[in-house]
Parts: sequence; C-alpha cells; structure tokens
Amino acid sequence: MKTKKTSIFAMSAIVAMLSVVSIAGIPESSAVQQKTYEVTITNLTPGQPLTPPLLVTHTKDAGFFTVGKMASGELQQLAENGNVTPLVEMLQEKKGVVDIVQGETPLVPANDPGETGLSNTETFEISTSGNQRYLSYVSMLVCTNDGFAGIDSVKLPMKQLTLYGMAYDARTEMNTEDFADMVPPCQGAIGVSSGDDGTDQSNPAIAEDGVIIPHVGIVGDADLQERVHEWGNSVVKINIVRTR
Repeated sequence: MKTKKTSIFAMSAIVAMLSVVSIAGIPESSAVQQKTYEVTITNLTPGQPLTPPLLVTHTKDAGFFTVGKMASGELQQLAENGNVTPLVEMLQEKKGVVDIVQGETPLVPANDPGETGLSNTETFEISTSGNQRYLSYVSMLVCTNDGFAGIDSVKLPMKQLTLYGMAYDARTEMNTEDFADMVPPCQGAIGVSSGDDGTDQSNPAIAEDGVIIPHVGIVGDADLQERVHEWGNSVVKINIVRTR
C-alpha cells in the first residue's frame, strides 16, 4: 500500500460521488408553530471519512433503522454503495416525515489523511413542528463494506442537546475490508492507492442476510489497518441547538 497526495482531480471524484444537493423539507400547515434547530455533525474517527450527512425530522414512529432488525433496501444502498437517493425518495413518501436535509460534502477525519481540504464538521438547519419532535441522522462509513454511523428517533431538546452516534453494521455484505469491495472514493479520501478500483455496486457473492448490529470495528485482515482506520465507541458528535 503506497501513500499519496490526493490530486484536485481525485478530490473532484470524491465530492462528485459522495455529495448531492440539499433537499427541501415537506411543507407544513402554517397553523402549527414551526421549530428550527441547528445540528452540528462532527467526525470523531482518526481514519474514516463519512458521506454527506442525511438528517430527518419526523414523528416518533417514522425512523428508518432499528438495531436487531434487517436494514431496508434503501439503507442497504447507502451503507454498501454510498447511494443515498433511494433512502431520500423513500423518506419523501413516508408518513410523519417533516424535513429532510442533506449535506453536500463528505466529513473527513480531523487530520484529513487524504489532504482533501475538506472539514470534519458541518452545521445544518432543520425544522419541525407539533408532535413531530424526533431527529434521525445517517452517514456511510466510506471505508467499510456496509458500515454506517447514525442515530434514530432521538427526541429534539427544548434548548440544547449533545449526543454521540456509534457505528453500525447493516450486515447486508460481508466485511472483507478489501478495497475492491469498497466505494472508489475511499482510497483517495484516506490518502492511499492500490491496484483495486473499488465498486459502487452490491456484489451478490459477498451478500449477507443479517440484522443491524453495532459494528465490531476494523479487524485488519485485508487492506484496512486496525489502528489507522478504526474508531472508538463514538463515530460522530451531534450537537443540537434550538434557534427558534
């Protein structure tokens, strides 16, 4: 494995693949008082880039992942391939969803190992109203087979709340830790290069049929290195402040 500095062309590829435009929330009745929050997501890992955050406000029963249950096909696409579009489209049609906000750039580790020039933190504004007082968030752990960071159905605070999101394993794909089975932007985002191009498509040959569990972390049997690409108990810090 050789280290390399990410070129401007490689960085363009990373942003193009892992970022999409922000999405407007679902219109609400003007008769219900709207509440607005600033949510700051910070990548706490030493060597794991995250896809642009997806944040959703909703009713208590309108979350989109549950530990111990199988991941939806939409969540699978995000966790395996960094493809957030199916999940967004599903949420746009889901009853009880108020606002959907999506980041435009990945969140890299604070030390920016790929010299991407990107940040490890970003602040988003999201709104809600009435009894739709819950927040969910998700990002793919880019250099994993099907890992993701997130929170599901956290009650929004009256004023302010800081919490920490952990890593989960969707268990829809075996954890080979092989660059050939990971999305192509992984290598550039962590500043390495190999002979494997990577893939943004699911591979039936390494498919799993499990339920979502807390991720056991990086073993280091293939291309990933345990001490470099591992994470602690928390993957992201989430600070929520009510602004209106």
